[in-house]
Amino acid sequence: MMIWILLAAVLLALLLWGSRYWLHRSLAAPRRPVTGTPADYGVAGREVVIPTARGRRLAGWLLDGDPRRGQVVICHGWGVNRVFMLALARPLQAAGWQVLVFDVRNHGNSDADNFSSMPRFAEDIDAAVKWLRPDGDGHEGPLVLAGHSVGAAATLLAASQRDDVDGVISLSGFVHPERMMRRWLAARNIPFMPIGWLVLRYVEWVIGHRFNAIAPVNVIRRIRAPVLIAHGRRDRVIPPADAEALAQAGDPASTQLVWLQGGHDLSAELTEQWPRLAGFLEGLGSQRGAL
Repeated sequence: MMIWILLAAVLLALLLWGSRYWLHRSLAAPRRPVTGTPADYGVAGREVVIPTARGRRLAGWLLDGDPRRGQVVICHGWGVNRVFMLALARPLQAAGWQVLVFDVRNHGNSDADNFSSMPRFAEDIDAAVKWLRPDGDGHEGPLVLAGHSVGAAATLLAASQRDDVDGVISLSGFVHPERMMRRWLAARNIPFMPIGWLVLRYVEWVIGHRFNAIAPVNVIRRIRAPVLIAHGRRDRVIPPADAEALAQAGDPASTQLVWLQGGHDLSAELTEQWPRLAGFLEGLGSQRGAL
């Protein structure tokens, strides 16, 4: 009898280890290295290295611009890199803003770490801001944080933890990580009870945060700066209903929702629709007296 109990225990342990290995591999972000220089992509700037949490370093580009006009820190989404965000960076640079684009850990050319998560994206955004404004002498223009998808959620989280942010831009952001995970599970035909529920609790344990504590729909309430939410009406990755719920959760006096016509990747529209986004930034500049 004891032999059968031991065999069952071993089989259960192997099953749990295999499930954990599969889950980590399935959730790992693909790495897409950055090649070339800023000039190769039609922008002017220089390569920079930014220290971040756990002794890691981030690779980035600081694009030429006048800090007195304003500074923008841009975070990409899951599985891409800083190049993906140049569609937003180019019109910002053309308008005179100084722009920092960078790769989060495990992405692009930045250092590897044991896992990626939305809170770690936020840690890297915070590190980028501290690198860009080490002194905070007050001579710079407005500070804006911008992000796409997971990077948008992390941008809201980072902004909610700082009091020096003048504006936030959320592109194709989701409303709650548990909803995102449930969609991920459903796409793989994994039943929520009990397997999916256990997966969610395990992910919370790994990242060290409860989903409710970091959910954009909750943290947006703590942001003291104006927030611009831009979302594509044909987004099939994050439904437009998420943008509506996020906008409703924000301060109605300082939260703006802009609808675009594309899908999850808004880069093709950003140049054409730039005037609609630029008005948000001009308002920030006038508030600071920077323009």
